[in-house]
Amino acid sequence: MESGPAIFAGTVFALFGGALTVWTGVRVRNGEPVAHGVRPVASTALAALAAMAALGAGLWCFTQV
Repeated sequence: MESGPAIFAGTVFALFGGALTVWTGVRVRNGEPVAHGVRPVASTALAALAAMAALGAGLWCFTQV
């Protein structure tokens, strides 16, 4: 019965991490800023780190099922 919340949380984290990865990649490929007012390298690195953390959290949730 406890696997339901883990599946839901894992799905949410995986979708967010995947969407953030795609969005960041598209912005970088088009030469657009990832965050306004921040150095491009720093904002890209921080967005990529947040995406990987979300994907990792999703993976961890799925292993708890």
